[in-house]
Amino acid sequence: MAVSRRMAVAVAVAAAVLGLGGGVAASSASAAPGPVTAAQTSPGEIWKRTELFFGTGKPDGTEVTDREFAAFSDREITPAFPDGFTRLDGSGQWRGGSGSIVREHTHVIVLLYPFANRDAERQIEEVRSDYKKQFQQESVLRSDSVEKVSF
Repeated sequence: MAVSRRMAVAVAVAAAVLGLGGGVAASSASAAPGPVTAAQTSPGEIWKRTELFFGTGKPDGTEVTDREFAAFSDREITPAFPDGFTRLDGSGQWRGGSGSIVREHTHVIVLLYPFANRDAERQIEEVRSDYKKQFQQESVLRSDSVEKVSF
């Protein structure tokens, strides 16, 4: 898979800001330390962040209702992530597999979880799969990042 220069730079910058980069060894023990970044001084721990984008338009022209999504959330998302998540509502658009532009109401679920949560990956993929199957969705967009969080 080819990676664009822009993507490589963005990943390198993000890693450097979060202190995840490889780093370069100083050539002299007397070298002055570099500036302290906000990521180093802010409180908290490094956690994973996943955003899931649930479109509501169905192939038959109807829409997943708020009540249906709430029931899905209660049945699927809450048991998988009982410590909590955030639901945001919005409007979005994307190009479907047929090539046409699809505009629809969207529910965004934001999950924050520790790196040590070994079950999160499986649970996230089960939620995505179950939503696609239950509501005849072509996809559920997933976006992953790393965040520094503090409670």
